[in-house]
Amino acid sequence: MKEHIIPRKTYFIVWAALMSLMVLTAVLSRVNLGAWSTVIALGIAAIKALLVLLFFMHLRYEDYKLTAVVLFAGIFWMSILFVLSLTDYLTRGVTGTPGH
Repeated sequence: MKEHIIPRKTYFIVWAALMSLMVLTAVLSRVNLGAWSTVIALGIAAIKALLVLLFFMHLRYEDYKLTAVVLFAGIFWMSILFVLSLTDYLTRGVTGTPGH
């Protein structure tokens, strides 16, 4: 594995972008955007997570095959958790047990 030397300027730019996105999130939390509030907040959070992953965790300079395998495994595991949680949530009250 090759080590990449990243200039400090890059880290400062990414940090400034993260701080700007944090301020944008705080400002937009005060604005009523209706149903779009959650969508926009999650979009900003995804951009912040992507910046952290790419630059601070150095995924930008890693082997893409290994990154793809780890990404697929994470999404697969998350989908298992969502499916199992949804099967529990969606079947509540179906059995007709008293008190439910």
